[in-house]
Amino acid sequence: MHAAVLVFPGSNCDRDLAVAFERAGAQVSMVWHKDTGLPDGVDIVGIPGGFSYGDYLRCGAIAANSPICGALKAHVDRGGFALGVCNGFQVLTETRLLPGALRRNAGLKYICKPVALRVETADSAFTAGYAQGDEITVPIAHHDGNYYVDELTLNALRDQDRVAFRYVYNPNDSVDDIAGVLSENRRVLGMMPHPERMAEAAHGGTDGQAMFRALMDQLATA
Repeated sequence: MHAAVLVFPGSNCDRDLAVAFERAGAQVSMVWHKDTGLPDGVDIVGIPGGFSYGDYLRCGAIAANSPICGALKAHVDRGGFALGVCNGFQVLTETRLLPGALRRNAGLKYICKPVALRVETADSAFTAGYAQGDEITVPIAHHDGNYYVDELTLNALRDQDRVAFRYVYNPNDSVDDIAGVLSENRRVLGMMPHPERMAEAAHGGTDGQAMFRALMDQLATA
């Protein structure tokens, strides 16, 4: 598996995401935001957490207009996989590769702590390493993690089994307790919690490890 991790000014989890991919067995390329193309043979693009462009305007809005996002969109349009974590999830909504928007947390405070997530579907390359209903612990670190979609879109996400994760105890008032969503073709996942920060024992837990291992297995046969 060949993973490309995008890097924007202000990204601070790019190395964490790259290491998680590498430990799962992937070859990883770091791709700067001003690049206009992805390396040949990329299977999955990772959009890391952080504060791209200082999170000015809407979080992720400036990053979504970076040159590399044209290549990201083309990669997704031809059926490529993409994983956006935290700020990366915000970028995916701003590029319209995923529905919805990320708003300020209900308490208007930055939240950084481990949270309990419930796996809502195992029917994706990202969640195949879990069973539906599993509860896992993954850290969050965000100020704008309050996921919002209108009622029509929310019903579509439910009907199409596209809610990947829900918070067991909602920390930010996200609609329907949603912590992560899938694209229609199930090849793009955006999530606010950080699985790459819980991918080895030194992190204090390994609940995120199954995601990266499952990706390796699924992409090998995709």
